[in-house]
Amino acid sequence: MKSKRILAGIGVAAATAAALTGCAGGPAEASCTNEIVNPDATQVSVWAWYPAFEEVVDLFNETHDDVQVCWTNAGQGNDEYTKFSTAIESGSGAPDVIMLEAEVLSSFSIRDALVDLSEYGAADVKGDYTEGAWKDVSSGDAVYAIPVDGGPMGMLYRQDILDEHGITPPTTWDEFAAAAKTLKDAGAPGVIADFPPNGRAYTQALFAQAGAAPFEYDNATPGEIGIEVNDQGSKDVLAYWADLAEQGLVAVDEAFTADYNTMLVDGTYAIYVAAAWGPGYLQGLEGTDDSAVWRAAPVPQWDAANPVQINWGGSTFAVTSQAEDKEAAALVAKEIFGTEEAWKIGIEQAALFPLWKPILESDYFRDLEYPFFGGQQINKDVFLEAAAGYSGFTFSPFQNYAYDQLQEEVTAVVVDNSKDAGQALDDLQATLETYAKDQGFELK
Repeated sequence: MKSKRILAGIGVAAATAAALTGCAGGPAEASCTNEIVNPDATQVSVWAWYPAFEEVVDLFNETHDDVQVCWTNAGQGNDEYTKFSTAIESGSGAPDVIMLEAEVLSSFSIRDALVDLSEYGAADVKGDYTEGAWKDVSSGDAVYAIPVDGGPMGMLYRQDILDEHGITPPTTWDEFAAAAKTLKDAGAPGVIADFPPNGRAYTQALFAQAGAAPFEYDNATPGEIGIEVNDQGSKDVLAYWADLAEQGLVAVDEAFTADYNTMLVDGTYAIYVAAAWGPGYLQGLEGTDDSAVWRAAPVPQWDAANPVQINWGGSTFAVTSQAEDKEAAALVAKEIFGTEEAWKIGIEQAALFPLWKPILESDYFRDLEYPFFGGQQINKDVFLEAAAGYSGFTFSPFQNYAYDQLQEEVTAVVVDNSKDAGQALDDLQATLETYAKDQGFELK
């Protein structure tokens, strides 16, 4: 049984997230954004922020007589999570199905806010997803969500800039560092790339490529957690980027600001190390240089002979404990993105990277050409292999707090220059251990 102290501690983390977002909570919306086709059918309320999602909802409702989706966009990311946390605390107001990023599933399952879908036919669809995608939504024998889209990582680069300086797209991080120096020595106006101090999940993915496994956690034993964020691989990766930053070979601009977006498209960064949703993000930015030649390649490796694939981001559909008809809600979670028609909307209009294998492994998706990348088949060339090689990741039940602390330590290293990588991650280890014990966890 989960102790009240642990649950209270996670509530504190949720309140912290609410303070950071500045978003007031609220009840589930009473009306639907979309049209209900069969008003006599069971209605399942859904919170989600996917682009072009209304068309996916309409498709589901048109093809299901007994169940209808009532969809609301309750905000993106932490805005939605804050509203959900408020509903959890009040005992009402949550939707039946909610879109959650995989990294926050443990933060909500430990609060008994999510339904274990292994009791509602999750095994029937497990084979439709990659091993890594399924691990991200599972804890022990329990399954807390159905995977939707993912973020296997690759490298988007300005071929025109690299060609101008005689640089071959780097396949290893050593080659990446050498390319960065070549650009600087040539007096290029920009740098090879940005290492954002607020990268959080991005930074953690880079650490994972060097073998980091920061958390050991199983919702079956929620009072226990293993923490190892100061492993040598993570220290080496952070030291690598700190060295590049100190030499002025990479920028340390915060990501996803207006200035950052401008620099992504104006040539300031010759390379954008990105997830599979990155191409869609990039294409949606204003001010793209018409002369820019963008291409995609696999993410650089520490050991080219033994590549390690990594993932940044990914979202899911979970059934909340407040769902009135959990069986109907589970059906929606399993089936709303369970057709080729739905996924073609998601891919072509929302730039989602599918984790549903029937479309992920289809000729259509493999051979899809992207005009922004000069007609390159970036899925075949880069992201399909990255997705297939990703083995999954274990997040903590206080992941948002852990990311906040990671951001502080990375900032201390690459921006403030007040710590070296080793000291920063040792401090992070101590901070997270203290926090976990204060919340009632037993350290493994």
